Amino acid sequence: MKITGFCPIIVTKDQDAVVATFEALGFEKRHTKTDIEGGANVGIAMKDANGNRISISSTTKDRTDITAILINVDHFQEAYDFFIGNGFIDPRGNKTTVTSSDQATMLIAPSGFPVVISEHFK
Repeated sequence: MKITGFCPIIVTKDQDAVVATFEALGFEKRHTKTDIEGGANVGIAMKDANGNRISISSTTKDRTDITAILINVDHFQEAYDFFIGNGFIDPRGNKTTVTSSDQATMLIAPSGFPVVISEHFK
């Protein structure tokens, strides 16, 4: 497994406000993905002039925001097996989100921090 990208991701029910905060900090929208969970959620990738990146995804779930580490990989199943083999938990029970451009899921570390692993399709 090779890591192809790495940045924070915020999953929020108030996406517009979070995006506006990062725009005020100099981040610009670079990519918007609208086909997450059948169109129920939107993902926005942002980048600033120094090359720093952040992803901000909407959620329809009524919960507090989640901040996680987004890890883009070249082989989803290999990454999934690695993290599960190292004690990470899959709270969705092996359910992944597949869009037109990637496959992803969130896993929780034994200490409690979340990671999102994602493989982009070529």
